Amino acid sequence: MSAIKHITVVGAGLMGHGIAQAFAQKGLEVCLYDLGQDLLAQAVASIKENLGTFVEMGLETPEGAARALGRISTFTDLPRALEKAEFVTEAAPENLELKQELFGLMDRHAPEGAILASNTSMLSISRFGSQVRDPGRLIITHWFNPPHIVPVVEVVLGQGTSERTKQATFELLKCIGKTPVLVNQEIPGFLVNRIQTAMFREVLSLLEMGVASAEDIDRAIAGSFGLRLSVQGVLKTMDLAGLDLMLKGCSYLFGHIAGGSEAPEVLRQKVEQGELGVKTGQGFFRYDQEGSGAGGASPDKMRDRALLKVLKAISKDSDS
Repeated sequence: MSAIKHITVVGAGLMGHGIAQAFAQKGLEVCLYDLGQDLLAQAVASIKENLGTFVEMGLETPEGAARALGRISTFTDLPRALEKAEFVTEAAPENLELKQELFGLMDRHAPEGAILASNTSMLSISRFGSQVRDPGRLIITHWFNPPHIVPVVEVVLGQGTSERTKQATFELLKCIGKTPVLVNQEIPGFLVNRIQTAMFREVLSLLEMGVASAEDIDRAIAGSFGLRLSVQGVLKTMDLAGLDLMLKGCSYLFGHIAGGSEAPEVLRQKVEQGELGVKTGQGFFRYDQEGSGAGGASPDKMRDRALLKVLKAISKDSDS
């Protein structure tokens, strides 16, 4: 059981509010900081909606949801938000200068023994944490969207991260039901994003070549190895297939798949045309009220419900 009871989350945006929820649902007191009350009000509204989804699906009681929400306090004053912190998670935009400034403030105002973590998905904590006097308390905990649902959190050590910080972080994440995965090297993209981006590159290449439509590419992935990967990893899949067969397949296909170092033109064109995905109503697919699904649910809420159903089914299977 983790000894850490007080959490501060710096940044209440897309990831920050979900991280705050994940801690609060497991009984920890959370201080959620952002620059303005409007941003914090929006974050609290999103947390309420997320908790409502848990209640609808029988994964949380109304009373439990209310208690979780009651454990979250909001602040626009960072020093006050850090007063009691034992574990601080920075979830600000991926901007090196901004993170350097925040970590300088976190170092000055958080208690001496507090762990200072970042949710960065690609930047080096050794760089933006350079102003922190004790590098032993620096660590990366990279959560995945939606953070209040996805179990895995990548844990990346900085050059000076102490064993105490590493162990306490692992204990904390396990205590709230997460699956911490240790990344041994502080490399760009860490582990999951490198694997995912390699797939993005090939998918965009296939789309650009006209091999299949966007609908059929996504349908093919979701109904084949995407389904399989929810219950077993890539390397275990290779073991089950037989490594002799995998060697033959890889030797043949590696020379035929995308290997470029530049973003594909099809992606650049979408961005230039202002077709940015759900937030603009058009990306590789069109998003509108009609296409939102049952009850007018937004694409992200439909995704959340589907993910919770999958996790619920996997959990039942592992318990039986």
